[in-house]
Parts: sequence; C-alpha cells; structure tokens
Amino acid sequence: MRHDVHTAGIPILCASCEARHKGICGALNPDQLVALSKSARKEKVEPGRELIGDAETAGHFSNVMSGVVKLTKTLSDGRQQIVGLQFAPDFVGRPFKTESAVSAEAATGVELCSFPRSALERMMAEQPHLEHRLLQQTLKELDQAREWMVMLGRKTAAEKIASFLSMIAGNIDPTADPGRRSAAFDLPLSRAEIADFLGLTIETVSRQLTRLRGEGVIRVEQQRHIIIDDLRKLAARAGD
Repeated sequence: MRHDVHTAGIPILCASCEARHKGICGALNPDQLVALSKSARKEKVEPGRELIGDAETAGHFSNVMSGVVKLTKTLSDGRQQIVGLQFAPDFVGRPFKTESAVSAEAATGVELCSFPRSALERMMAEQPHLEHRLLQQTLKELDQAREWMVMLGRKTAAEKIASFLSMIAGNIDPTADPGRRSAAFDLPLSRAEIADFLGLTIETVSRQLTRLRGEGVIRVEQQRHIIIDDLRKLAARAGD
C-alpha cells in the first residue's frame, strides 16, 4: 500500500476533513489530532434543528464540515434576529465563556464534528497554536461583522441582495477555487429569513432577485437554486 506523507499518522476521522487544514484543527499535530478524535463524533443534522440555545450552557463545541448554520439573537418579547451565518470550516461555540451568546440552528442539512468542551480546553492548554487559531477566527468574524454593519447601514436594497449572494457564493463550498468566476448553490435561507437578515421586506427581496435575474446577473431555478455565471458582475452590483 502506498504511504501518503500528507495523511501519515492522521486519524481516519480527520483525513478528509476540510477543517483539519483551514479550521482550528489545523493547529494540531498528528498526535493531538489522534487524542481529540477519540472523544470526537461526526453527526448529520437536519435543517431547522437547534444546535445550542441563547444563554444555554455549552458542553461541547463543533466544526462545521458542510452546510450552513444560522446564528440568531432572541429579544425579551420573543422576536428573533438573524445575526450571522457559519460555513465549513467555521467553529460553533464560544470558548472562555460558559453560556452561548447566540442560538445556533442548522439552516440547511449540516454535518458537524463535535467534541467535549473539556477536551478542547485541555488541548488549548497544551497547544498555544490552537488559541492563536481561535483568535484568528474571532478576528475574522469581527471583520465580517463590521463589514455587515456598513452593508446594513449604507448600502441600497439592490446592493444588499448582491452582497448577500456574494457572501454565500464565497463560503458555501470550502473546496472551491477562490479564483473561480462562476458559482451555483441553493439559498440556505427562505426569502422571509433573507429579509430579516438584511433589514428588508419580503417583497423587496423578491423584487431585487427578479431584477438581478432580468439583468442576467443571476439565474434562478426551482425558486432557491442560484446560478452565477460571472461573480465579478455580481460583486460590481454589490458595490465592492
């Protein structure tokens, strides 16, 4: 059997995992991956299932391996606001804090690799590079939140929809070539959820999607399947 130097010593659970290279597990050496994999489990989650609730004690953390996770905040009167989306290989959970600050729900079918909180905290104590990788992800999410604030506060409805589609196209497939010029994906949110996320009405979302389709920027099949033949044209519509 051929010996593959890239997977030598890597647990079977981790060998084909995208998070091992781009996510937090990329900071671990083979021995540490073996140790973490002993307490890790892969699971497939159906759309709509809650992964953790707002203010709920987090007993475990997860890497998103595929699919989209929706993050929401709940107000005192029960109203909810979508505050973010997570894609592979994002990390679901908040180290250094006992309770979750948001609710996390599977927006699409999601595959997760989950491990106990105690196992990750032990790894963090042993491997400073793991804390560094978590800090990198936190700063990336902070940058994205700032960009989203600008989008919500300053962009037009047309630019908001184009920005949303650009974000999905850039994150939905972790194996895609970053330099590619086209993309295709199923919308992970309903039009009502997109409206909530962007601060628009459902009618405005539908109208702007129809406009982008009419201008040849996107193609829409079966209501939720989006095809973008030229990502640069979409980015121009987003004001980027």
